[in-house]
Amino acid sequence: MDFDWTRGFLLDFSVTDGLSQRAGSTKRRLSQMKGMYADAEAFEREVAGGDPVVYEFYELGTPEDSGDLAFGTSITYPGKVGNEYFMTKGHFHTVLETAEVYYTLSGEGCMLLENPEGDVALHPMIPGNALYVPKRYAHRSVNTGKVPLVSFYVFRADAGHNYATIETRGYRKLVVEGPGGIPVMMDNPKWGH
Repeated sequence: MDFDWTRGFLLDFSVTDGLSQRAGSTKRRLSQMKGMYADAEAFEREVAGGDPVVYEFYELGTPEDSGDLAFGTSITYPGKVGNEYFMTKGHFHTVLETAEVYYTLSGEGCMLLENPEGDVALHPMIPGNALYVPKRYAHRSVNTGKVPLVSFYVFRADAGHNYATIETRGYRKLVVEGPGGIPVMMDNPKWGH
């Protein structure tokens, strides 16, 4: 099936195999997340123990034109590095004034948000809920559960992705497993270094 970006098309996101045949998958292994986790020793142990896939996303190759919408699915797998949950790298949009919507299909987790001025928010991601990520906010999916966290996303197609800021400075906060197995947010000891 070819995507008709001019006249429209239908795509069944409930069938993972069908989606994988029609959309390109990008997988991120733990080794590609170097510097993202606070506990460097735990990170190296996990990479040496098998370098698991932390997350993947399916994109449709939307034309990056003004007025079009990019959309796809993101899958963040369960796991931890030390007491820090598996997560996506997170990103700002190159066009900073871009919002995004995530709809959680399965699993459980949260979305960590941060704007350039330092405002930080944490929102739950549970099946059936739509999460609005405001413009100017970097966003990162965090899997706090025991099964894959799967979400559908959509944003303006010409927005681009700015990973470099996060790769250089990180987020101000981390999401870790706290007492009693409850996810909590804490200061990132590596922020800005």
